[in-house]
Amino acid sequence: MSFDSPLALRRMSVTFAANNTRNIMSETAPKITAYLKTFCGWSEGVRAVMRKYDLAFEEKDIIKNPAFRWEMETRSGQGMSPCLEINGQMLADVSGDEVEAWMVENGLVEKTDVQADAPTNASCTDEQHAAMAQAQIPPVSKIRFFS
Repeated sequence: MSFDSPLALRRMSVTFAANNTRNIMSETAPKITAYLKTFCGWSEGVRAVMRKYDLAFEEKDIIKNPAFRWEMETRSGQGMSPCLEINGQMLADVSGDEVEAWMVENGLVEKTDVQADAPTNASCTDEQHAAMAQAQIPPVSKIRFFS
């Protein structure tokens, strides 16, 4: 197996998660699309719940791809994130705790006492805000044309 790119490694981890059904109660794994931000405490909380239950999901980064933000707003009817679509049901502006509770209540996963590897009900940390600030594109300077 080749790990030539981060995408190849992500595909491998998603495949592993899809094959690991330790806490999944339904016969088939749920189809999950997650509209998340690159750096966001709430978004990382959702990712932590997905890792906790070894759930495969399609992540759509609404910061890196504005088309995903438009898709999220169109599908959810609002602009707050994170949003998850699970088996056709949209969960808008939710925390990891709320996603976990919804999945347990709807029989998609069995509640476990295993702790998530990141906070599941928290906003961005100061470190995350610093990372976002560093990723900002500098202002465009005046354009000069030469003839």
